[in-house]
Amino acid sequence: MESNVFLLLGANLGDRAEQLRIAAAEIDDRVGKVLQKSSMYQTAAWGKQSQPDFYNQVLRVQTPLTAERVLEEVLLIEQKLGRARNEKWGARTIDIDILYFGRIVVNLPQLTIPHPAISDRRFTLVPLVEISPSFVHPVLLQTNEVLLQECSDPLKVERLS
Repeated sequence: MESNVFLLLGANLGDRAEQLRIAAAEIDDRVGKVLQKSSMYQTAAWGKQSQPDFYNQVLRVQTPLTAERVLEEVLLIEQKLGRARNEKWGARTIDIDILYFGRIVVNLPQLTIPHPAISDRRFTLVPLVEISPSFVHPVLLQTNEVLLQECSDPLKVERLS
């Protein structure tokens, strides 16, 4: 059985747009068919703000893999694209987060789905609402659109042309 997984891509080092493009191609090869891509957005860094702005994008992917296998694959893609995990919220060539995996809830030491910070981050919600406004968060039981309307994150999220 295949599942729809929503992934958030982010990059703030190197050629950010190219990093997102390569990551999406790798995801299409290794995780599953990319069904939808949001626009790319430029956003201020969240958590540790003294670093370059991020480019962010959300993908909807149809995958035959389990959530744990998707995590393994995205970590390998991050590694292939030069991701170094030197500091929490630090600058990075690529970051790939699993936002939703169908409507399932996962609570493992290495993986929490839905992503626990979806409702707190405008840079996640804006591209998510662009491609799936009516998807209902399986824990909060609110649509992505409502989560965005209620989000108190003040950081600017700007669509790139």
